[in-house]
Amino acid sequence: MIKEINGLHHVTSMASDAVENNAFFTDVLGLRRVKKTVNFDAPDVYHLYYGNERGEAGTVMTYFPFPNMMKGKAGVGEVGTTAFSVPDGTLDHWLNRLFEMGVSDVEKSQTFGENRLNFSGPDGDGFALVEVNEDARAPWTGGDVGADTAIRGFHSASMRLRDGGASAELLKFMGYELFDTSGDVSRFVIPNGNGADFIDVETLPSIERAQQGAGSVHHIAFAVEDRAAQLAVRSALLDTGYQVTPVIDRDYFWAIYFRTPGGVLFEIATNEPGFGRDEHVSELGQGLQLPTQHEHLRSELEKTLRPLV
Repeated sequence: MIKEINGLHHVTSMASDAVENNAFFTDVLGLRRVKKTVNFDAPDVYHLYYGNERGEAGTVMTYFPFPNMMKGKAGVGEVGTTAFSVPDGTLDHWLNRLFEMGVSDVEKSQTFGENRLNFSGPDGDGFALVEVNEDARAPWTGGDVGADTAIRGFHSASMRLRDGGASAELLKFMGYELFDTSGDVSRFVIPNGNGADFIDVETLPSIERAQQGAGSVHHIAFAVEDRAAQLAVRSALLDTGYQVTPVIDRDYFWAIYFRTPGGVLFEIATNEPGFGRDEHVSELGQGLQLPTQHEHLRSELEKTLRPLV
């Protein structure tokens, strides 16, 4: 069994408009834009990262905003809901804030004994805020959301699958333990994790397969401390029969990828070197940071990429 994984690292999705996406995460949800860079494979498209002050593992939502991209179609074989942790007793505050900010489909619910708000992002992305007692992670407070109510980081990601059995076994192999089951949802937890500790597996045998587009999660990433831990995880996955990519340098972390039995793309990402490798922490997310191979395109990209506040 793999022992090196310590929770979620980041969640990466797709959007149809960079300006709208940036405004939603920074203005509505009050997260910090910790990096403004570009897609490695399509440098004319932003890659935007939002998280806490330093963009610590377990707090970062990332987006590829492809201009005018068609919306995805929800179904099985994808991450359906990405949930964020907020302090206990703050859901009424968030309910009012979301309505005031024009988020119209907010609904209260309770899952596994936890109070939550379910709502959609600009492209129909599925999100939730979950009340958590004593989440010690430091929030970003540089906007207009105070420390007593601000998002702490991820709480969980929920996968919609036609058959959850094989993915459940994979999660157990990755070090997760079954936490509880409610109806067709099984919750798994990573012991002694980084705060972004839960994965929910929702089994929906009669639902059609998802079609990815704007609002769809492209992949979810799990955190390991360093490259040595990542190589140990890669070796264990290969030995079990998974087809895993070579290690890829993503500038702010090292990454490997593999497709799960249910169709969801998993990534294993290192906590090193972090988002401060090319910007001081006080300036994270302000300047356009380009991968070395695309630096020669800077003058052109600065003219064509839409400005972000």
